[in-house]
Amino acid sequence: MLNEMMDRPVVDARLVDYMRTKQKPLTGQLGELEEDAHKRRVPIIPHETVVFLQFLLGQIKPKEILEIGAAIGFSSSLMAQYVGAGHVTTIDRFDLMIKEAKANYEKLGLTKKVTLIEGDAAEVLPTLTGPYDFMFMDSAKSKYIAFLPECIRLLKVGGVLMVDDVFQGGTILDPVEDIPRKNRSIHRKLNQFLDVVMTHPDLTSSLVPLGDGILLITKEKETISF
Repeated sequence: MLNEMMDRPVVDARLVDYMRTKQKPLTGQLGELEEDAHKRRVPIIPHETVVFLQFLLGQIKPKEILEIGAAIGFSSSLMAQYVGAGHVTTIDRFDLMIKEAKANYEKLGLTKKVTLIEGDAAEVLPTLTGPYDFMFMDSAKSKYIAFLPECIRLLKVGGVLMVDDVFQGGTILDPVEDIPRKNRSIHRKLNQFLDVVMTHPDLTSSLVPLGDGILLITKEKETISF
């Protein structure tokens, strides 16, 4: 469950500390869930990304959200606060994560607001119809490039796809020879993903150095080819 990239901030460590300690904390049970995850070193989105996501969703006001990678259900529970009468659908394939996420939805009273689909996103995504106003992808980084066409298909025109952890602790620009062998596949495929998204004529993208790097993607027309 631990992620070595959690301790490799991509901006000045003092600024990271400032963003994590000086911005408004979460309150109530959601705040307790965030605090518990940090104590247990569960790799949920860091607090600066939490605050950014709150601001972004407050502006977008989405009705339908799709998340790829539920983990313990923290980010989907956070997003559920911003859909009004809408809904959050999330996908995960790990039994341990699924069990904990479901328990958290129950504790937070979100069982009717959040639907967790159990299974591999590669198999689940083609069965969904969408469209979704907002999507959050925080799953296996090597799979981002494979999931991209289905994610864009499901996203409404003008909708936002937010992708987490794209900087790999600041190593994304390092020569592949300098990357530990166990991480080279992730490095190659994540670079391929970034190259495709950042240069595609029908997508508008923006990189934001929060946490381990987030990428925001907007779909500019209905049918997009890759």
